[in-house]
Amino acid sequence: MYEEQEAGQAAEKPGRYKSEFFEWGEALVISLTVIILLFTFVVRLIGVDGSSMYPTLHDRDKVFMSNLFYTPEKGDIVVLTKSSFIDGPIVKRVIATAGDTIDINFSTMEVSVNGEVLDEPYVNPETTAPLLSGDMIFPQTVPEGCVFVMGDNRNHSSDSRVASLGMVDERYILGHVLVRVLPLDRIGGIS
Repeated sequence: MYEEQEAGQAAEKPGRYKSEFFEWGEALVISLTVIILLFTFVVRLIGVDGSSMYPTLHDRDKVFMSNLFYTPEKGDIVVLTKSSFIDGPIVKRVIATAGDTIDINFSTMEVSVNGEVLDEPYVNPETTAPLLSGDMIFPQTVPEGCVFVMGDNRNHSSDSRVASLGMVDERYILGHVLVRVLPLDRIGGIS
């Protein structure tokens, strides 16, 4: 009788290990699938290249962005692409949306939308010289389906003030920035 129990236990062990191995494998496949779907359809990791968004974002910061159910709004930091301007993603702030009239006083460094001067606490405080004017003539009205974007480091940003970028079609917007993830000492939300 004792020998029969040992034989029964020996027969159970290989099946039990196969089952446990299969469960771990199944959990791993499901986890990887969820991660791939999450990073494909919900969020993406993007690197900031350059200082045009300083002090809000620094060169080589890494941010998560999303385009899930996103409609551009004034003040949002967006990631966009426009191959006629530059290859790769561009990070800028939405200043005006469709129908807004934007005017820039390059001598006083004031940006106005619909006649109201913007309160922009996020702009680089070291902007003491007149803003780079680009080659656009102001005032401009933002066409339907477009946005006007600028960097926070106004003297070191090529943005919608330059005709090669100009008004950005909303279809070029990859998403809006949700949170900074690197470097770890500056991890957190972005405003």
